[in-house]
Amino acid sequence: MQADIDSYLDHLRHEQQCSPHTLNAYARDLEKLRALCETQAISRWQDLRSADLRQLLARLHHQGLSGKSIGRLLSAARGLYRHLVRHRHCDQDPTTGLRPPRGEKRLPKTLDVDLATQLLDGGVEDDFLARRDHAIMELFYSSGLRLSELVSTNTDDLDLGEGLLRVTGKGMRVRVVPVGTKAREAIVQWLPLRQPVAKDSALFVSERGTRLGARAVQLRLRQAGVREMGRHLHPHMLRHSFASHMLESSQDLRGVQELLGHADISTTQIYTHLDFQHLAKVYDAAHPRARRRATSSDTAEE
Repeated sequence: MQADIDSYLDHLRHEQQCSPHTLNAYARDLEKLRALCETQAISRWQDLRSADLRQLLARLHHQGLSGKSIGRLLSAARGLYRHLVRHRHCDQDPTTGLRPPRGEKRLPKTLDVDLATQLLDGGVEDDFLARRDHAIMELFYSSGLRLSELVSTNTDDLDLGEGLLRVTGKGMRVRVVPVGTKAREAIVQWLPLRQPVAKDSALFVSERGTRLGARAVQLRLRQAGVREMGRHLHPHMLRHSFASHMLESSQDLRGVQELLGHADISTTQIYTHLDFQHLAKVYDAAHPRARRRATSSDTAEE
């Protein structure tokens, strides 16, 4: 059974060109599935039944695993069985008809325009770390990058003259995104400090000259958020803020989808809910008849 998992992961790695993050997540999920089979004395994928899989999903849900994580496990199992059926290692798929539990739909956290300005327009010291971190935050907010996309960016992906960046996103899909004036200025100030220490083509490097890792970026942004705004900041908050502010100003859902690199427009539509929240607050504050309902004290006075 482990050989079948390895074969499927190789398929994802070489043919689907999935990211290391996705591969690691699927490997963990399929290990849970294999462990279930072991406890049930199941030695072939052919012998796993829908009832067994449903029991596993229910137990994980009861243990507090989120609906999103359970959905990913089910997606991994479904992909594995499609692979097995395609290669005639199995003739049944126990994932058919199974659905993950509905999880709470949480809207992504964003910064409003004033907070984003406060974060990015503060004074920047002319040293290696400050210039690098400022360029990172400007690029996140300017171009709506994912964390994995930013850390994998190389200097030759960037065209400062045209203000464009070539980005390799999920599924190795390549898109070209604009880089705003403020981000270009921050990168221009960073590059002379990068040049003497860089050991490879990475746009953002550590003080040792090696490519900056995702965890390091997360920690630096967290510190910057506490320092400049008194709150935690993470990379996706800047991506979400970019998307929300772009959609609020342009109302161009398809355009924002392209900039974010979303394969499905339904993923981008989450930002229409954020925009509605903003409009609802404006309405409540400005409209003379916006009050939802009179309070008990108001009613008594009337």
